[in-house]
Amino acid sequence: MLAVPRPVRWSRRRRRAGLAVALVAVALVTGSSLAVLAIFAAFVLVLDVLIPVPGGTWSAADDHFARLLRRRRLGHRALELFDDGAGWERRDRGVQAIAVGSISGTVEAAKARAFDGAFRPAAGEAEHWKRLWLAQAHGASLPPISVYRIGERHIVRDGHHRVSVALDLELTTIDAEVVELLPQRSVANSSIA
Repeated sequence: MLAVPRPVRWSRRRRRAGLAVALVAVALVTGSSLAVLAIFAAFVLVLDVLIPVPGGTWSAADDHFARLLRRRRLGHRALELFDDGAGWERRDRGVQAIAVGSISGTVEAAKARAFDGAFRPAAGEAEHWKRLWLAQAHGASLPPISVYRIGERHIVRDGHHRVSVALDLELTTIDAEVVELLPQRSVANSSIA
C-alpha cells in the first residue's frame, strides 16, 4: 500500500517562508551568537519550503492529524459498535484487499469512542496515528487489518488506526484478514436438511 501524501499547501509554505525571514531579521538585529542559530533555523525552514521531502514529514503528520481533529469536532457521528457474539457462523476468508469505503464499524467499545463514524481519531490517539501515517507515507508495508465481513460491509476487529490513515491518504483498498459472518441456521432448518 504505497501512498503519496498530498502536496504541501502554499499557505503553510508562506508561513514557513515568513518565519525564515523573521529569523533572519532577528539575526541581523541581535548580532550575537543567537544570530547564528537564527540563521541556521531560517536556512532549514527555507530548505523545507523549497525541497519537498518524499513521503512526508513529522510536521505533515501533525498537520493531517490536526485537520482530522477539527473535522471530528465539526461533524461528529458515532462509529457503529457491532456485537459479534452468538448467532453467527464464522468462515475464514484469508487475507484480501478490501475497499476502505466498505468499512463501517467496530467490535470494540473503546475504539467506538476513540474514532468517529468517519474513522477520525480522538486527540489521545495522536502519537500512534502519526507514526502509522509516516510509515505509510514512506511506503512501509503495514500488517493487514482484521475485519468481519457481513454482506458487502466490513467491521474492524483490529487496525482502527490503519483504517484512519488509509482514509486520510485517500487509499481505495487495504489488506485485511477477513472472517465472514453468516447468520447461523436455525435448529429447525438444519434438521430439515
